Amino acid sequence: MSQSLRLGAVLSLSAALCAAPVWADAPQEATLANGLKVVVKVDRRAPVAVSQLWYRVGSVDEVSGITGVSHALEHMMFKGTPKVPAGEFSRRIAALGGKENAFTSRDYTVYFQQLANHTLGEAMALEADRMAHLNIAEADFASEISVIREERRQRTEDQPTGVLFEQLYAAAITANPARQPVIGWMADLERMRADDLRQWRERWYAPNNATLVVVGDVDPKAVFQLAEQHYGRIPARTLPARAVLPEPSPYGERRLTLKLPAQQSYVALAWPAPRLSQLNEVDPYALDMLAAVLDGHAASRLPRTLVREQRLASSVGASYDMSGRGASLFTVIATPAEGKTTAQLEAALRSQVGKLAREGVSEAELARVRTQLKAARVYEKDSMFGQAMKIGQLEALGFSWRDDAEIDRRLDAVTPAQVQAAARRYLTDDRLTVAVLAAQATPPGQAPAAPLTEGGAHVR
Repeated sequence: MSQSLRLGAVLSLSAALCAAPVWADAPQEATLANGLKVVVKVDRRAPVAVSQLWYRVGSVDEVSGITGVSHALEHMMFKGTPKVPAGEFSRRIAALGGKENAFTSRDYTVYFQQLANHTLGEAMALEADRMAHLNIAEADFASEISVIREERRQRTEDQPTGVLFEQLYAAAITANPARQPVIGWMADLERMRADDLRQWRERWYAPNNATLVVVGDVDPKAVFQLAEQHYGRIPARTLPARAVLPEPSPYGERRLTLKLPAQQSYVALAWPAPRLSQLNEVDPYALDMLAAVLDGHAASRLPRTLVREQRLASSVGASYDMSGRGASLFTVIATPAEGKTTAQLEAALRSQVGKLAREGVSEAELARVRTQLKAARVYEKDSMFGQAMKIGQLEALGFSWRDDAEIDRRLDAVTPAQVQAAARRYLTDDRLTVAVLAAQATPPGQAPAAPLTEGGAHVR
């Protein structure tokens, strides 16, 4: 759930919140004999369609030694098949007037096209072809893995905030593979081989490990027929058992200090937090609302108190994602204001979290967050791509698109007592990891630090 909407935009949408869009129908689904699930949602505002193919595999499925293999395979999926040479996939989509790309996250890998609705079948033919017949040539792999290593240098190793988040996850999570970066550790990328990608593809890139989501001005029955035509002949595979690695309980506070060339210092607090695995759980919903109370809008606690009132921070944010198949963190991250130290800021952050756990939250605070969530649902429907993303995420994470309304209902039903109980249970000193980026003088010519955002997905 997005926590970034501002209150002014929320209030301007109040009249629209109760209006059902006349241009959109409820999704329809079908499952092919080979296990490929197809979900179609009609949106008739324009003669276009979004097609997203979601593979339920990401970095949480990787083991030490081959970290980054999911992301590397995503790159190689554009290197061609016997029928479609390298680069031809993108050229053909562009010739149809469409756009395409892909991204890898901890939980899934997604390939998508946005194009005119009457060209959907051609896009499906191309996507199904590389599902079944991908080339992974040694020369192409050698070239592409060099690109990926350089991507890692630019986005992580040369960016202080990239190093901060990577080291924070590695320190705060002990056993679960969510501690590993999506792009992989450099040592693994340096010894990765083309055969690692071939084996990974054979293991996970099967129709019974994928969901095809189509949103747009389409006829669902025609989409199901196209899916059968293009994907139906690809055989299902026996999927490996997925290892479940429970995270051991923390035994006390952990700390790390990073000394890096940077223009700003940062303070990050992180606590292990549960993921939503069953719809009837309470704590994940309460933690999601808690993150919004701390940093959901301009009037929320952390920016109001630490940025505007106390002037201890120049920026501050709270983050928690209750969806996912791996371990999760509840994080609070801030940059000291000019003249303030990281120690002062850390103390203030811990004070704010402690105050919330002791005193709780008010019903008025939760009411503002609920209004914000309702506005986010309206904004979500403005984008066909966003609608497809919501469906695909739910399906890839083991839920159903039908669960969307129930998840929203349960978020709306969170009480102040549940938020306070979650804060007391999870945001304790014994569960805390503190990471401080102590800025060192930036050498002349070095790029400034990246914005204060948390990485989680890599786009080709």
